[in-house]
Amino acid sequence: MKLYLRYMSILFKSQMEYRTSFILLSIGQFFVPFLTFVSIFLFFQRFSNIRGWSLYEVALCYSVTHMAFSISECFARGFDSFSSTIITGNFDRILVRPRTTILQVLGSKFEFTRIGRLTQSIIVLIYALNNISVVWDIYKIITLILMVISGILIFTGIYMLGATLCFWTIEGLEVVNIFTDGGREMTQYPLSIYKEWAKKFFTFVIPFGTVNYLPLMFILDKVNGNKLIYMLTPLSGMLFIIPCVLIWSFGVKHYKSTGS
Repeated sequence: MKLYLRYMSILFKSQMEYRTSFILLSIGQFFVPFLTFVSIFLFFQRFSNIRGWSLYEVALCYSVTHMAFSISECFARGFDSFSSTIITGNFDRILVRPRTTILQVLGSKFEFTRIGRLTQSIIVLIYALNNISVVWDIYKIITLILMVISGILIFTGIYMLGATLCFWTIEGLEVVNIFTDGGREMTQYPLSIYKEWAKKFFTFVIPFGTVNYLPLMFILDKVNGNKLIYMLTPLSGMLFIIPCVLIWSFGVKHYKSTGS
């Protein structure tokens, strides 16, 4: 952890050397997703709800997804840009260092400008919470926190899977963006509005449903059965990172240098 914080400190100082650029990029990261939320807001001005979900309920779903995505994109960016590490041969250097490859790749790149997206998500979260009629207790607060943590780990796991493919493809595959950017766009709405196959895929394969839909039903008191199961679904989503780590380890063992 000390080494990871050292990585973070060094890269933060390097990015702050160009403060104007940092500020402008952060502002851009604030307004790009903000325009997405504006489109959602305008949609609900035309329709009062979407399959029983109100604007404020969707806003809560949206904010959780974007908070998780922005944090993951900030701290797991090293995996997202991993193909360049393979192409330049720098992964050979990582392998000979006496530290785990995951720690070194995580610490190779941070995108602190994502604070703009995170700030926007927090504002939307506050907006949603101020307009939702929810009786908050310690269980619902814990569930909300677990939703964000689960989302961070799922997005990070997908970045890791995309990076692992680079051991065989060298170049990163754009198909991974279907599950990162595409997953973010899809899960800013409750999964119940989609087809049955989509709900099952994004619950049991890529478990985004454990980030927003299922625990959100618990928070909004839309559950008829065992509420405890819905409350704890984010924990099952966190388990997604385990096979991702194992697949990464498999990829590292089968890595062959490009000779760069």
